[in-house]
Amino acid sequence: MRILSTSDIHANLAALEAVLADAGEFDAWYNTGDCVGYGPQPSECIARLRDAGALWVAGNHERAATGAISTAEFNPSAAAAAQWTKDRLSDEERAFLDSLPETAVANDFTLVHGTLSDPIWEYMDDYVAARGHLRLQKTPFGLFGHTHVPAHVYENRKFQEKCEIDDDLRAGAVVQLAGQAKLALNPGSVGQPRDGDKRASYGVIDTDARTFTLHRVPYDIPQTQMLMADAGLPGWLIDRLAVGR
Repeated sequence: MRILSTSDIHANLAALEAVLADAGEFDAWYNTGDCVGYGPQPSECIARLRDAGALWVAGNHERAATGAISTAEFNPSAAAAAQWTKDRLSDEERAFLDSLPETAVANDFTLVHGTLSDPIWEYMDDYVAARGHLRLQKTPFGLFGHTHVPAHVYENRKFQEKCEIDDDLRAGAVVQLAGQAKLALNPGSVGQPRDGDKRASYGVIDTDARTFTLHRVPYDIPQTQMLMADAGLPGWLIDRLAVGR
């Protein structure tokens, strides 16, 4: 079975289309939140996932786009983009986003946007968050997002922290899905990478080979930037696409 793993698409249709073209055929699609927010084409990105029957959990930007959570903890640019998104979604689209679960389980994988300790808000970018998440993860493998950085988090009793965080996964990196230790994987961000690589990021899970492979693909960044500028979205969000930060 071949599974497409994505996260943090952020209404960037050009990046999503590049990922889908690069990935080729797949048997299932797992998305760990934040399909909307920041970018200029939320409805189109929602439609792509829905049409493909993706298994999809909510992130903070799905919840903000419907008013289910406050944007008080968002930075001003993110809050402005969330309001812009909310104003442009249909009632049916908002109802659909509200219906998304915060966690899901399929094929030995647990999906969550942040962590299982705090699915919507917590970043799995330190040992406290990673340990807490792995303790709660009942499946051998997990998928998460939110940080916009590809990462591999895994149990390791040899370390004082009892786990390890590898947040330097590069294009072509292969993680073996085997052994006794639980692990969780972040495929990085499709629509707004923040690891210094401006290319769209995604993963492919091969359940027969028992591997997760990280992929990067270029997309038409100026096209997305133009659409964002035409929509009046904040300049900082537009500029950062070109540097992957």
